[in-house]
Amino acid sequence: MTTGNQVENKTAAAITMKKNSQLKEIWRRFKKNKLAMIGLVSIVLLIILVACAGLIEPYETCITMNLKEKLQPPSLQHLFGTDGYGRDILARCLHGGRVSLFIGFTCSIVSMFFGAIFGMIAGYYGDPLDNIIMRIMDILSAIPNILLALAIVAALGSSIFNLILALTISHIPGFARIVRSSVLGITGQEYIEAARAGGTGDARILLKHILPNALGPLIVQTTMSVSSMILAAASMSFLGLGVNPPQPEWGSIISEAREFLRTNPTMILFPGVCIILASLSMNLVGDGLRDALDPRLKS
Repeated sequence: MTTGNQVENKTAAAITMKKNSQLKEIWRRFKKNKLAMIGLVSIVLLIILVACAGLIEPYETCITMNLKEKLQPPSLQHLFGTDGYGRDILARCLHGGRVSLFIGFTCSIVSMFFGAIFGMIAGYYGDPLDNIIMRIMDILSAIPNILLALAIVAALGSSIFNLILALTISHIPGFARIVRSSVLGITGQEYIEAARAGGTGDARILLKHILPNALGPLIVQTTMSVSSMILAAASMSFLGLGVNPPQPEWGSIISEAREFLRTNPTMILFPGVCIILASLSMNLVGDGLRDALDPRLKS
């Protein structure tokens, strides 16, 4: 005779097997996209390089001035050359990549988290919360992201924390709209009504039934936003409103190299390639995830 615990265990095992099979199917479809795999490999290699930056080049070499070796071209001693202060550009690109990627991933994850909360509340509960939340999002969306971030950093001061705060606030409306639209299409489904009739709490319905169905577009948007966050952070640092010198960041490296553009263009080339590579890789991964998670594209 089958006990209640055995039934629950079998049900949990069946759910786990179904989730594993879904993940395998998503991975299989993702692997079929060659460009997405190239992007994934590129961003993983880039993360490994910046994570091991201290083993490749000590941090002191990217902040310590050595005017005797300033403006050196690429060589075996300095693979990317040196800047106007004699600092190794390879070391600055590697250690600056830590800051750029940290800002990009952190801003995307935090803005996704708060955007998902606001979007679920607005879509699930409807008016008046929906009207209040979305009007606030409309106000934030009416201001260009970079302009809003500039205003926040200019008011609070330039630092990594303030930069992350500014970029996060400016990107929350996009996530909130995506989640709200997904929730509105799910809330009226019969299984949601059945869960309500069975006495299931709102928090459990939102987290267990609604959020998993809205997770696909949310993951894609988060992945795609990493590249825009990296570009925005580089733009802010280029304008002097990002990280504080002498701490390196890809945008600040390019900003410092402007005056040497004609005499030593490699100073801008290498950090620029890092920005392009990181942004392009994340966009390719986002495109691959979008195709893999879209059930209409299943073969």
